[in-house]
Amino acid sequence: MDNDLLLVIGLVLGGFSIPSIVSALSDGRAPRVATIVVVLSGVMVVYASSNKPGGYEIDSIPQVFVDVVGRYIL
Repeated sequence: MDNDLLLVIGLVLGGFSIPSIVSALSDGRAPRVATIVVVLSGVMVVYASSNKPGGYEIDSIPQVFVDVVGRYIL
């Protein structure tokens, strides 16, 4: 799988799991599934950044998003 795609999927899953964690904590429930998703997204991001030569810089992440969307959607 493409490193850029793994990075984007990991960041999107991590972003979507944050409201789920907040919702579970506010309802008094344990955020089990959301925690698993956060861990998996973290693994995806670390794997993608460790397999790309030179890694990713913070400034290049928006361009990676645009490239991935352009490559797989269009």
